[in-house]
Amino acid sequence: MITFIVSIILLIIGYFTYGKYIDKMFGPKTGRPTPAHHQRDNVDFVPMKTSSNSLIQLLNIAGVGPIFGPIMGALYGPVAFLWIVLGCIFAGAVHDYLTGMISIRNKGAHLPELASKFLGKVMKHFVNIFSILLLLLTGTVFVTSPALLLHNMMDGRIALGIIIFVIFVYYILSTILPIDKIIGRVYPVFGALLLISAVAMGFRLIQTGAPIPELSLKNMHPDGAPIFPLLFFTITCGALSGFHATQTPIISRTANNEKNGRFIFYGMMVAEGVIAMIWAAAGMSLFNGYQGLQGVLAKGEAALVVSEASHLLLGSVLGTIAVLGVIVLPITSGDTSFRSARMIIADYLNVNQRSLVKRIIVAAPLFIISFGLTQIDFTILWRYFSWANQTTAVVALWVGAMYLLLAKKNFWVAAVPATFMTWNIFVYILSQKIGFGLNLTLSYYLGAVLTLIWIAYFIYQYKKVTAGVKFELDHPIVSQRDAAV
Repeated sequence: MITFIVSIILLIIGYFTYGKYIDKMFGPKTGRPTPAHHQRDNVDFVPMKTSSNSLIQLLNIAGVGPIFGPIMGALYGPVAFLWIVLGCIFAGAVHDYLTGMISIRNKGAHLPELASKFLGKVMKHFVNIFSILLLLLTGTVFVTSPALLLHNMMDGRIALGIIIFVIFVYYILSTILPIDKIIGRVYPVFGALLLISAVAMGFRLIQTGAPIPELSLKNMHPDGAPIFPLLFFTITCGALSGFHATQTPIISRTANNEKNGRFIFYGMMVAEGVIAMIWAAAGMSLFNGYQGLQGVLAKGEAALVVSEASHLLLGSVLGTIAVLGVIVLPITSGDTSFRSARMIIADYLNVNQRSLVKRIIVAAPLFIISFGLTQIDFTILWRYFSWANQTTAVVALWVGAMYLLLAKKNFWVAAVPATFMTWNIFVYILSQKIGFGLNLTLSYYLGAVLTLIWIAYFIYQYKKVTAGVKFELDHPIVSQRDAAV
């Protein structure tokens, strides 16, 4: 219990200390107009209140990630707490803050455009493929998973196909309509539901004296799955997730002032870290040990753990409300997955999105493909999600490192976690069956070599940029009229 409480306190302290340092070091310019103003189109670029932006950001980046991931990660034991705290403060929140702020400084650009500018044009195509694949997979899973949860909650009284259809209709509308028409109105309510249910779960864990284990570096996983690299791919949202890099630029286009960046980007990641801590603690303490947790997971995956933990701690009524909150989460990340994919493709093809017809033309193929994926078993493709997700996070961190290096600021805050996670993604794909299936020890060494090669490329790219013509770190402010052209 002490480890759990201290971890929550450390996450909050991290926001007020390291988060403040990151913000001050980056140097937000309060007088500089944001894309929401100088590129306003009343579709994607719309000024919104900080409170709305913050809750939308939290729901965008959350999904079921800070719940399902930590529950699965709880099998490793209290070492998972360590990754959530350190990962959130020094990697995930820095990742989200830099992605959001650099996007604000560059016309609300998404990660592919930022990667092209700061890591070389070849990265634009690579990251575009990764981002679209990531968003399509996420959007599709976040159609089927909440549909199944609702279908089961209602004891099958409504056909699964009807529920999927209704969710798709909502996704289509939230993807093509202006962001303040649906997302801007319903997300604050959903965000409040998420926070209230999480706080209630955390309070009940403490109040009931749940046997939350104390910190130990020992691997408690019943199957002996290695902590490195698997833990870092099991707990992503709540610690570090590349999916956030696809979502954060959505809010960079609605932020009113750069001074709000720390609360919106860094702060909401810390909030997600707190939620992850609560659900990891619930997984470790409510099912008679790790073998018991594994047994529940085997029966119904993480969704069953959520249901049983919610009803056990909060009772039938509040527990049902908490489960509804969990069902809402994938929906609120699924809709912005498709919206983000539309924006990325439109930017890539240079298609202006002021016109509703053009938005439909860009979005339609995404929904056709996604619907097709719901009709087949794409389990094999989904196995690569975690790797693609963390690879995207690595790219975003290196973008941040390059930006800070060119700005002559402390680039190590991004370069250190970027280097660690670069080694991680190489070790993962080299050692796992979905990759090359090599010996784990050999993968450590090969991963280190490949990481050094990437660092050499990063240095080469830095020298190439600084040796060329004058490089515009931040895109010059343009008028609404110029932006429309």
